[in-house]
Amino acid sequence: MEDDRTSRFQGFDPSARAGIPAHVTVLFPFLDESRIDAGVRSALSVVLGSHRAFDLRFESCGRFPGVVYLVPEPDAQLRRLTKAIADRWPEAPPYGGQFTEIVPHLTVADGQDDAVLDEIEADLLSRLPVTTRVSSVDLMVHDGAQWQERASFALLE
Repeated sequence: MEDDRTSRFQGFDPSARAGIPAHVTVLFPFLDESRIDAGVRSALSVVLGSHRAFDLRFESCGRFPGVVYLVPEPDAQLRRLTKAIADRWPEAPPYGGQFTEIVPHLTVADGQDDAVLDEIEADLLSRLPVTTRVSSVDLMVHDGAQWQERASFALLE
């Protein structure tokens, strides 16, 4: 999901500078790139292909320490996607098992001081709502310098 209302904030998110477009993470970290073979891609296709496409609306912001993000609503389907992949690959728990609750979100700014985050949030709120259709899930891998899309998996329409 990227449009002129949110793309102007890309400079405030280190992930965007590393090649990741605006996104809501389904599962991170996933498997090491060396493990992602045809069998894993096939299994991802089966797991993700059993889920329906859905619409998301972003009309509010949330905060983590040093982070401002857009809140996807409703988030139940995102949580189901995360659970389905994590159940299939239990060795890859969401966020390495660091958090007990998974909070689906679209990071807009990360690593900024609170005053900058306040300005970004105020400006962003004036540009909302944003809506999008989620019809696929992309597999992104890190090559040591940049993130690159390796595959895209369609959801049921």
